[in-house]
Amino acid sequence: MIRLSMERELTLRIVLERPPPGVVFGLQKGRGNAYETIQKQRAENGDLHFEFTVRAKPDRQDGQPTFLGPFVQGPPHERFVYLDIGTCAGQADSVWSRRLKIPLRGITWDMVDQVSDSSSALEARVPGQGSDGAPSCATVKHFDGWRVRR
Repeated sequence: MIRLSMERELTLRIVLERPPPGVVFGLQKGRGNAYETIQKQRAENGDLHFEFTVRAKPDRQDGQPTFLGPFVQGPPHERFVYLDIGTCAGQADSVWSRRLKIPLRGITWDMVDQVSDSSSALEARVPGQGSDGAPSCATVKHFDGWRVRR
């Protein structure tokens, strides 16, 4: 089914699993040099949670969801959000200066319909550190996608 004009707002939640202690992580709002890092959290023991809203509208070519809003980055068919890490998140004394790219691929209209206008969210769980113990960075590896969570 191709949707012609309906725009929907939905909540996304990112769970950063077991990031390395002492490192600050935050959600990037804005693009280029004109961005700010919000929801800053210093990792201690356990997971970090970031929750925010985006808008979905139909792509003019194929009708698939295209995501919009101040947290969304990238071209229409390759949208993603960034988590800023260390100095990128404003932690001046950090040895880390990284960003973690979390793709929005795989989110369908059925998923959007299930969470928009409700208390549900789409949740992605991503590893907070690599095999070397450093904060995860670049495009998230071992990404299991987005799931509807109540």
